[in-house]
Amino acid sequence: MLKIQRPMTRNMRFLFLAMIPTYFIIAGFFMQPPGEIWDGLVAIVREPDFLITDYFVIGGVGAAFLNAGILTLICIWIVYALGMEFDGHTITSSFLMFGFSLFGKNVMNIWLILLGVFLYARYHKTSVSRYIYIGFYGTSLSPIITQVMHIGDLILPLRLLLCIFTGITIGFVLPPLSTHTHFAHKGYSLYNVGFAGGIIATVIVSVFKSFGITTMSRLIWSEHDNTPYIILLTILFGGMILYSLITDRDALRAYRSILRSYGLGGTDYYKSEGGAPTLLNMGVNGLAVMIFLVMTGAHLNGPTIGGIFTVVGFSSTGKHLRNILPVMVGVLIASVAKNWSITNPSATLALLLSTTLAPIAGEFGIIAGILAGFLHSSVSLNVGIVYGGMNLYNNGFAGGLVAMFLVPVIQSIRDRRARARGGLSL
Repeated sequence: MLKIQRPMTRNMRFLFLAMIPTYFIIAGFFMQPPGEIWDGLVAIVREPDFLITDYFVIGGVGAAFLNAGILTLICIWIVYALGMEFDGHTITSSFLMFGFSLFGKNVMNIWLILLGVFLYARYHKTSVSRYIYIGFYGTSLSPIITQVMHIGDLILPLRLLLCIFTGITIGFVLPPLSTHTHFAHKGYSLYNVGFAGGIIATVIVSVFKSFGITTMSRLIWSEHDNTPYIILLTILFGGMILYSLITDRDALRAYRSILRSYGLGGTDYYKSEGGAPTLLNMGVNGLAVMIFLVMTGAHLNGPTIGGIFTVVGFSSTGKHLRNILPVMVGVLIASVAKNWSITNPSATLALLLSTTLAPIAGEFGIIAGILAGFLHSSVSLNVGIVYGGMNLYNNGFAGGLVAMFLVPVIQSIRDRRARARGGLSL
């Protein structure tokens, strides 16, 4: 394979990944007066952050980018310090940390969950590196930590103790539960920890409610000119595409191989195809999803940019144009057939994050993907009520349910047709 430059060293790979959050931190200082950013960051930390809380509104664009950038850089450093190899899941976890730190995760509310994962690893006398990605994904439940601190009837020391207990418990039960949930949907929903997180959030919120602790629904959602964010994202995704094509002349061939894959959970394009084709896939998906979103009339803000980053992050571990577009079209069709608009904030997020079901379209085809998106839109818009928005990966929980429901039906139909062609009966 002809390459213009030699393969990156491990250090270079991590530095290259760290350039992305750094890019947004720098951009943030140009988009918000520096004097306001610190106050904005404090406001982000102090504000309850269950779905949907747009940090662009709470702290400002610069503070939101700084919050997301710092958290992502810390997580990249943790993986590096643990001596782990760089792979597709390193990319995915970093992009998810950045994306959801624009509307839910902050520099204070994720650490107790990660501590619980660390204690789980110590309890089983194994390296924390085995579970660190689960821990990063599991910070989707960080709004629960913030919510406990806002229980007004309890004195501060008791709230702190309850925070510590809740966070460590979440982190401790995440690894075994996420392993179990993967077998339930067999990798056809990519947001597996989101599915496990939905179960945990349902249990915890139910316990809270039994003690009279309730959460109110909220919608903090910014609507403004998309132009600055279109420019910012186009530079990033266009740069990814250009860099991949310049550094690897064989990237397009490997990219075609990516397009032929199913994208089941556990897929790693970085390992199977290399860095440049993976980067090409990420850039193409990022541009395509951004254009798709803007064409629907939606706004680019903290949650929607977070959703775009989720698609781009999972473009290293399962998503590509051939398996995400049918699912998104299914959600778009649903918005026409049902009594809600695609520009509704929850529907807009469902449009982006329904791509958790990309493996269904990848393996079973376009019609199955459209059906998956159509069903997912209904489930995702209604299932969050059971845990009051406390699971940031709401679409992960919904996607797991849809995959468990739809995949066995599709497989049974496919098996019946295969038996019929062979002259066999069920």
